[in-house]
Amino acid sequence: MTTEAVIQSTQPTPPSPVFEAEVAAVRAAITAKLTYSVGKNAVTASDRDWFLATALAVRDKMVDPWIASSKATYAEGLKRVYYLSLEFLIGRLLFDAMNNLGLTESFRAALGDLGVDIDRLRTVEPDAALGNGGLGRLAACFMDSMASLSIPAYGYGIRYDHGLFRQVVKGGWQQEYPENWLSFGNPWQFERPEVVYDIQFGGSVEAQMGPTGIARYIWHPSETIEAVAYDTPIPGWRGRHVNTLRLWSARAVDPLRLDAFNSGDHIGALVEQVRAEAISKILYPSDESAAGQELRLRQEYFFVSASLQDLIYRHVRTYGDIRSLPDKVAIHLNDTHPAISVAELMRILVDVRDIPWDEAWGITVRTLGYTNHTLLPEALETWPVPLLERLLPRQMQIIYLINAIHLEKAKTVSPEGSFLSSVSLIDENAGRRVRMGHLAFVGSHSINGVSALHSDLVKETIFRDLDAVYPGRINNKTNGITFRRWLHEANPGLTRLLVENCGPAILDDPTGLDRLMPHVGDPGLHAEFGAVRRHNKVALAKLIRDRLDIRVNPNALFDVQIKRIHEYKRQLLNILETIALYQAMKAQPHKDWVPRVKIFAGKAAASYHQAKLIIKLANDVAQVVNSDPTVRDMLKVVFLPNYNVSLAEIIIPAADLSEQISTAGMEASGTGNMKLALNGALTIGTLDGANVEIKEHVGDDNIFIFGLTTAEVAARRAQGIDASGTIANSRRLADVLESIENGIFSPGEPARFAALTTALRHHDYFLVTADFDSYYAAQRDVDALWLDRAAWWKASLTNTARVAWFSSDRTIAEYAREIWNVPVTPAG
Repeated sequence: MTTEAVIQSTQPTPPSPVFEAEVAAVRAAITAKLTYSVGKNAVTASDRDWFLATALAVRDKMVDPWIASSKATYAEGLKRVYYLSLEFLIGRLLFDAMNNLGLTESFRAALGDLGVDIDRLRTVEPDAALGNGGLGRLAACFMDSMASLSIPAYGYGIRYDHGLFRQVVKGGWQQEYPENWLSFGNPWQFERPEVVYDIQFGGSVEAQMGPTGIARYIWHPSETIEAVAYDTPIPGWRGRHVNTLRLWSARAVDPLRLDAFNSGDHIGALVEQVRAEAISKILYPSDESAAGQELRLRQEYFFVSASLQDLIYRHVRTYGDIRSLPDKVAIHLNDTHPAISVAELMRILVDVRDIPWDEAWGITVRTLGYTNHTLLPEALETWPVPLLERLLPRQMQIIYLINAIHLEKAKTVSPEGSFLSSVSLIDENAGRRVRMGHLAFVGSHSINGVSALHSDLVKETIFRDLDAVYPGRINNKTNGITFRRWLHEANPGLTRLLVENCGPAILDDPTGLDRLMPHVGDPGLHAEFGAVRRHNKVALAKLIRDRLDIRVNPNALFDVQIKRIHEYKRQLLNILETIALYQAMKAQPHKDWVPRVKIFAGKAAASYHQAKLIIKLANDVAQVVNSDPTVRDMLKVVFLPNYNVSLAEIIIPAADLSEQISTAGMEASGTGNMKLALNGALTIGTLDGANVEIKEHVGDDNIFIFGLTTAEVAARRAQGIDASGTIANSRRLADVLESIENGIFSPGEPARFAALTTALRHHDYFLVTADFDSYYAAQRDVDALWLDRAAWWKASLTNTARVAWFSSDRTIAEYAREIWNVPVTPAG
């Protein structure tokens, strides 16, 4: 049942003739689109044709409120938010748009009249390959919430031709292929060929002395490419406000050198086009090579420069004076990828708009805000100084000047060389590299982390000294998720149940979910909730069977870890516990074991060899376990390839246990933990990221916490990370590692996983071995609670009832009030 059907089931049904008239209008609109936009008739139309016609008809419904929202922003002189992100993991948009516009039931009925199953069309739409994981999905949730709260906003990013790779698992190994999500066009976008900006690279900088004795710097670039805009409307809840996601595509100024082509050099004539268009080909090209590093930097500057030019053009056209920029514009940098905005905005203000340096700096700092998403050194981007000097010479000059002024200020706090070295924008200890996180910090008035623990660690670790120079800038904004996508749309059965018990107002304001608490012990509610969960688990079991030919028991405990494959997220810890459980089951086959299905999904970066080896181990363990008759249906292991938003929408409503087991102090927040808890999965996790706040909201009895704390992790690492003693003291762990090293899961190649086991034994930086016994014990606590069905359902419903605070509407309202200074109208 859709959200709209839920609303209709709890409110007076609209007069039938009105609904029938709406359905007739929708039916006519779809038929017209099929005929005049797709060029097909109903007899010959394929499911893809019907999807395109339906999507175009839905898009038409967005245009009027989209234009009205823009007109109101101009008419009222409202401040706009510009959200710059290298990723927007928006997923499929058909049901998302229909849900927010309240059109699902009328379109369902209209398509049914035409003999088309709307749920089948859902599977035709490709996932937009515009992101990797949490960062991009967060940006998508934030765009939904900004529109739902009527905050005038633009999202700015790159329109990747292929985006992140499509993951295929062959023989247990990850292989990467292009994600051809644009093969059949994108019905949601509006191409804006008139919105084009020149993006320049290389060349030299000339200093010209002006009549006042102040030098003016002229950049003479050696290369120019064009950024072309593509707009996607993003409707808010109930269609009250519609914002814009503007993505840039790269284009060569001269796509074809005709002289070279006519002389017979047909390939060479296209070189400039290929070089330019490479910028918007794929997300996160490998940076193992110098060319790969350069392409990543070109991508980041490309979308930053285009976005800043665009928003400044809009501002000046509307308000005339560039000096009012901070009063009418809030620019937000989602992680370090857009950090070059600091230098680029200064270049535009000083070199192009003739604003004096000090005044330009004040405008820049008051306009920019920066969200830090990680403490990992490899994710806090740095760029080689020679690369920046060659590719962006004027911006590098500006960075040098910003740094000189910044260091003079820092000397007033401490003149010590070590202190100045730590706060400098240039890292002199690693071959001279520009620290992009430092640049974003110095150039922004607000720096926020994304969970309470993470924000504290940001202040205590990576930005401790910068915080001493600029006190008060660091703040916390705990991440959130849009319930419209991750509850209403992904789990309509649970939504119906919640509306029946808490009232339809929760569709607008999820804080009303706490009205469920008096009922969480009700056996009748348990039965209904259990039926919803089983329906979702049967759907996931079917998907597993169809894709992997593995049959799993829907009555088993579905134990889920779905996230990017990374050593700090510790999928390896989960696999080791799986092996230990398998060995225990083989040793005691007649024991009354809790049936489990271990479900993994996630992609490893193409050049991340250790992560790809973890995927191989998971698949090899699955092959052995799933073919062993000793464990029968008691244990199954599943790795679902090509994890994306659509797959998450099937897995999350079916999950019983949510694995959030990162090394404490290393996960900034997490949002999968919120989605799973909202849908009633119990969390097993460390005190890391937003797990800390989830624990505070759901209560100690409704979450499984294990392992070292952040402080204990630091202390343990200080003692050394050789784990030989730890392993020797755990017979169970030692047996697991020996089974891997003896080739139990890699017959004929016992050394296949030596890189993993050697690291665990002698360089266990992520403390997998240190947390293993605690994790294994916590999993047995999970088993015990699972056997007490009433207690499990009570804990599960308590999770759903108490996580309303993790709505992205709450998060965005905090950004709006405390960082952007823009008004908020509550959703609905």
